[in-house]
Formats: sequence, C-alpha cells, structure tokens
Amino acid sequence: VDLGGRTVVQKTTAGTVGALAVKEASLVLCASFVVAEATARLLRTNKSDSVTFVVTGEDGQADEDLACAQYIARRATEAGTDAAEFLRRAGESRAAAELTEGVRQGVHPDDVALCLELDRFPFAMVATLEDSLMVLRAAAVSSLTDEASI
Repeated sequence: VDLGGRTVVQKTTAGTVGALAVKEASLVLCASFVVAEATARLLRTNKSDSVTFVVTGEDGQADEDLACAQYIARRATEAGTDAAEFLRRAGESRAAAELTEGVRQGVHPDDVALCLELDRFPFAMVATLEDSLMVLRAAAVSSLTDEASI
C-alpha cells in the first residue's frame, strides 16, 4: 500500500506504552533488528553518558527484545559485533513461535522473517513529543567510515 502523503498511526501492545513511559528522556529511540545498525550508529555519534534500554515485551522479559537490545548495545561500543547469536535467540523466542504457529491474531506468515531482516532500513527511529502526541520519525544517520576505532 502506498502511504505517501498519509498520516500513519501505529499502536503496538507494548512498544507504544514503553515509548510513552520514557517520553521525558532527552533522546527516545524505538528500535528493532531492521534498524539496528542505524540505531547503534546514532548512539555512537550522540556519545551519551548512559543509555537505558527499555524492553517492553513480556513485562521486560521478552527474549527477542532482550536479544535486540543486547545486540544494539554491543554494536554501539563494538562495531564488529556479529548478529548471528542475537538473531538466533530472537528467532527461537516464544513470541516468534507464537507468530509462526498462528497463536497471535492479525499476523502475516512472513512476520518473523521480516522482523529478523538485519539492517533493512538505513535510519534510526526517533520518538518525540509533538503537542500531546508521541511521534516517531525516521532519522537518517550518516555512514561513518572511521568507526573502526570504536
């Protein structure tokens, strides 16, 4: 579906609630494997003193969310981190099994595979308050060639 020129409102079970819970933070990023490198790059270039990852699924215990957060955290400090183990954990998580088995409603057969497409998009997702709404916008992150020193 071409969504050009339209406003899209997305509601997730846990992600939206998590973003709203930290809306007062100086920088709020919503992340997944599909934007992992851009998110890690933004964290590297932002040089924050501390970063807090808010895992929202399963009351903060969702292994796919933990795996993604741990991968991005590692990529933010170690540019050569391999994603294989983190992707494996996410793909074998309870949520992935439920999606694959059709336990959850409103899923597409390719949902798990699409969620695990590492770095499909070259932008980070920055959430900001605009009036009374939390708005998520793509933030282009320039490709840094001198990251080998990280």
